[in-house]
Amino acid sequence: MKKVGVADTTFARVDMAGYAIRALKARGTGFRVERRTVPGIKDLPVACRQLFQEEGVDLCLALGMPGKAEYDKVCAHEASLGLMFTGVLESKPIVECFVFEDEAAEPKELESLARRRAEEHALNAYALLFRPHDLERHRGEGLRQGFPDVGPVRRSR
Repeated sequence: MKKVGVADTTFARVDMAGYAIRALKARGTGFRVERRTVPGIKDLPVACRQLFQEEGVDLCLALGMPGKAEYDKVCAHEASLGLMFTGVLESKPIVECFVFEDEAAEPKELESLARRRAEEHALNAYALLFRPHDLERHRGEGLRQGFPDVGPVRRSR
């Protein structure tokens, strides 16, 4: 049975992992979800590595919500590099899902964006494991997670 790791943080202002897990479970059975919660985004690479090594997960979904300050953006970049390194080290995919607090002006809008992005990244994670051809069918289509899709630069003939 396949396992999906979900790593999230206490720093986030929205339970993004809750939304992601519900979206995954709505896809059906045939996999288990293992969840690990850490304080902040720079802790996510280790959480993912632990999920790979200790829980034997096949893929990780790393969810975080960096704050508005410039320092938070630097931390997000560092966390992203750590997640990439961890994925390469383990030879397994990590789907990174960050929502920056300054992407939305109002709390309700931030909640909605975080929910949509977490759900859409969870569906991408599911596709990576179980339906890679679904992703191939959508290559070059300008799909966005959490915001409206922008479409391809040029339509195929």
